[in-house]
Amino acid sequence: MVGYLMRKSTRNVLIVLVTVPSQQEAAKISEAVVNQKLAACVNILPPMTSIFRWQGKVRKSRETLLIIKTTGRRYPRLEEMICSMHSYEVPEIIALKVDKGLNQFIGWVEMETTPN
Repeated sequence: MVGYLMRKSTRNVLIVLVTVPSQQEAAKISEAVVNQKLAACVNILPPMTSIFRWQGKVRKSRETLLIIKTTGRRYPRLEEMICSMHSYEVPEIIALKVDKGLNQFIGWVEMETTPN
């Protein structure tokens, strides 16, 4: 990441958490959002067990977690793409603002999500 823009501010960088039902769906969404420059990077965590309330019942299922690095300016399109590709009726999409981070990494995220 040497040579990437040095940014002093992190207020534009987001970490977006998304759960999906399978590794296959995780890979499909991850590749699409990185290819479209809606995310600089996506980490796909191994399957986990989720326990949640849905439609009045407590449920349990295996899910995979995506950790997506993006920017506030790319978030609306990222959310739209995830919703269009996701198999859940109401996908979990949670965006968290980055408060602090390595300047070179922040610059890299911003550069990699800047449309051509």
